[in-house]
Amino acid sequence: MAEPAHPARGGGAGGEGLGRSRGGFTSKLHLSADGRCRPLSLVVTPGQRADCTQFQTVLAKIRVPRVGLGRPRTKPDSIAADQGYSNSPCREYLRRRGIRHTIPEKTDSQAVRLRKGSRGGRPPGFNEERYKKRNTIERAINRLKQSRAVATRYDKRGYVFLGTATTAALLIWLRS
Repeated sequence: MAEPAHPARGGGAGGEGLGRSRGGFTSKLHLSADGRCRPLSLVVTPGQRADCTQFQTVLAKIRVPRVGLGRPRTKPDSIAADQGYSNSPCREYLRRRGIRHTIPEKTDSQAVRLRKGSRGGRPPGFNEERYKKRNTIERAINRLKQSRAVATRYDKRGYVFLGTATTAALLIWLRS
């Protein structure tokens, strides 16, 4: 009899997307969304995992099929993110891929840059009008959590919860 296929990342609570956070034993959904609040990619991690650690993974999972022939789009035109993504690795990744971004600079990073003087470099560009559109991701999360199974995570296994969240995302796409 063949062994059942196990999901990647092994077993245990961490492999199942469960971990300690301020709210207790929880999991976190990291996602990207388009301008119409439709989820483009989903990743499940333990509750204590920082958002910026999953930044490249979430962006790498974006696949938007083209209307005609050709490979799916994998690179967004621009990104608006909160201060949790205001670090060098995230900014370098976006620069390397040629993706415009609007991410506010953290105050402690700004103080360090100013303390260095001319060696600190120039401040990252910030477009307030484009940053106002960052609420689309918050609205996408709220639309996902209208599904009770996503909001409360009844599923024990991480890959089953990811399937539940993916199903809720598909319903959002079908309704729009």
